[in-house]
Amino acid sequence: MKSRAECLTEYGSDYMIQQKVNAGELFKVGKAVYSEEKDVPELAVLAFQYPNAVVTMNSAFYMHGLTDVIPDEYDLATDRNAAKIRDKRVKQYFSPSGFFEQGVETTDYRGFPIRVYGKERMLIELLRYKSKLPFDYYKEILLNYRKILPHLDMQAIQDYAYEAPKSGKVMETLQMEVL
Repeated sequence: MKSRAECLTEYGSDYMIQQKVNAGELFKVGKAVYSEEKDVPELAVLAFQYPNAVVTMNSAFYMHGLTDVIPDEYDLATDRNAAKIRDKRVKQYFSPSGFFEQGVETTDYRGFPIRVYGKERMLIELLRYKSKLPFDYYKEILLNYRKILPHLDMQAIQDYAYEAPKSGKVMETLQMEVL
């Protein structure tokens, strides 16, 4: 994928960019975002438009295969000091600066790099937002976590839990419901 600015540098003008689009050599996949591939997932376009954001919550649970519920919107986490994302397709979560980058992985999503929180970090997010999630949805994801628990990095989970806001409550819920 390329931004409009990158395309201007490569092709010289908006007219030449439009010529490439008309010829089918370049495709406009988002606002000021172009690709040489016709089918680009919407999540990949959003990840390109917001390179400092990280896929979180329902979108991440779905990507990790912990639920089969397809999210209605894309959940992206940003640093607490980041600007508001003004895109109706995005639900933004503001994360404390010291906690924001913990557990970030870059994964391949249909051939495109996406920044997403790993399964260990998402377990902590599940526990942090427990009261804001529908009970059945929470239980489904929790049961799926229990199935894969032996394959998770327990030290990382505990480290994230200690760093998380309201860490005491998160640790207590972790002990009571997961371990």
